[in-house]
Amino acid sequence: MASHYQILIIGGGTAGIMTAAQLLKKKTITSIGIIEPANTHYYQPAWTLVGAGAYDYKKTGKPMKEVMPTGATWIKDYATSFNPENNSVATRGSGDLKYDYLVVAPGLVMEPSLIEGLPEALDKGVVCSNYTDPKHTWDVIKNFKGGNALFTQPATPIKCGGAPQKIAYLAADYFRKQRILNKTNVIFATPGSVIFGVKPIRETLMKVIGRYGINFKPFYAPFKIDAENQIAYFKHVAPDENKCVLNEDNEIGEESIEDNIIKMPFDMLHLAPPQAAPKFVRDSSLVNDAGWLDVDHHSLQHKTYSNIFGLGDVAGLPTAKTGAAIRKQVPVVVDNISKLINSNKIGTKSYNGYSSCPLVTGYGKMTLAEFDYDGNFTPDPKLKQMLVFDSSKEHWRLWMLKKFGLPYLYWNKMMKGQDV
Repeated sequence: MASHYQILIIGGGTAGIMTAAQLLKKKTITSIGIIEPANTHYYQPAWTLVGAGAYDYKKTGKPMKEVMPTGATWIKDYATSFNPENNSVATRGSGDLKYDYLVVAPGLVMEPSLIEGLPEALDKGVVCSNYTDPKHTWDVIKNFKGGNALFTQPATPIKCGGAPQKIAYLAADYFRKQRILNKTNVIFATPGSVIFGVKPIRETLMKVIGRYGINFKPFYAPFKIDAENQIAYFKHVAPDENKCVLNEDNEIGEESIEDNIIKMPFDMLHLAPPQAAPKFVRDSSLVNDAGWLDVDHHSLQHKTYSNIFGLGDVAGLPTAKTGAAIRKQVPVVVDNISKLINSNKIGTKSYNGYSSCPLVTGYGKMTLAEFDYDGNFTPDPKLKQMLVFDSSKEHWRLWMLKKFGLPYLYWNKMMKGQDV
């Protein structure tokens, strides 16, 4: 006989824990199970600062048992497949688990194999990533003595889309402090067309790029890493565009362009690995054509199965995959499931695509991008209480929010199911 839960949640990350904690405050909830194999829950937004030597890695993790909400059953196991017609989820060791309502929130996974040579290169030597080992990133930055410092990101969706450029700014600031910036080419290469999609933030970041003399390379999609010879290979995804937008007088070593393939040597390389939904989700009937969970963009209800909801990084939503987005998604999912239980119809709360990206631009400096599905800049009015009147500009108070305020809110409010 399969175990049965009124609400079954896949994932003990930000989305899963917040959803469970808020649901447990509702009087009509009888049982919640959370499928999560990991022993440790990480506050990953701080890994950017770890990679720049500005935060203690040990402080980013807590035992999973400490963040599991009281009243929820922790199923320490892996989900392996869905059977939505029979309202059940298969697991590796716990058999089939039945549910009335399913919340799919397992996050995403790193898929370095989508870039040739990356699995062998990642987190070794001068190749690093804050996404996988931020302590190694700090070692690489500390030991860098000059040359080409290359920062890039893949063409796949990634969590925290601003993270690959944040570490470029912090590294440039560190090199400046070490007085080696003048013998360094800091390069930020991205498959995208602009440094950031929200106009007021983009204007600030272009000034930051100019301040550090960073070589900004749009339309560069990495596809191969030759770690032994320290060469990165890019496809130029907009062949008609000017291939070097900024600082054209600043030569990049031996960069060569041939048939829209760019070879770029590096003396250090930081990159975000390609990312995807977990394989058991990708291989299921629950995904859209792009391989992400197929949910309504506003209700977060699955488009085919009305008793399934999805949120967080696994969801196929046209907005940035961040913890801030989850903070606004959770109340919508909680309200909809509660209303379905009570009145058999979903609620009226709607997710507008809100996400936010705290863009650290140097030690002690940050700008805060908040935006919706339409790319509108939507700063939180509460920032005025912090005496931050224009969060599109760099501010030391925003750095303090990133380093001290947000981790406190995360562990003490969000993980406890409180409104923030």
